[in-house]
Amino acid sequence: MAIYGIINEIKGIINSINGIINAIEEHINSINGIINSIKGIINAINGIFNATNKIFNATNGIYNSINGIINSINGIFNAIYGIFKAIHAIFEAIYGIVKATNDIDNAIYGIFKAINDINNSINGIFRTFIPLLRPLMPFLRPLKME
Repeated sequence: MAIYGIINEIKGIINSINGIINAIEEHINSINGIINSIKGIINAINGIFNATNKIFNATNGIYNSINGIINSINGIFNAIYGIFKAIHAIFEAIYGIVKATNDIDNAIYGIFKAINDINNSINGIFRTFIPLLRPLMPFLRPLKME
């Protein structure tokens, strides 16, 4: 009987150890559930970061597209400005030609005026001195001036 008592005591100890193991297993399963929940939260946060990264990349693509459009528009305006500068240069050249033509006309007018003044001076000299030289004309005609 004493053996039965010892065996019963050992069975009780084994049952207690089984109870402890079962309790530990339940706690481990509980902790495992918590760990799985934390993994789920981490996966959700990772998904949020991935989605945010994709949104940022898409936004970056939109930004690059808008920047490209702005650069294109800027290029168009630069081209238009270049055309205006070329047209301005053409009109400046035409103005320069007209001004140069006017200056040439003025120079030619000045030369003709100088020649006219010289002719008038020579005519004035002849008008003044011809009456004085008339008596000498018969003598001067036979002389050939070359």
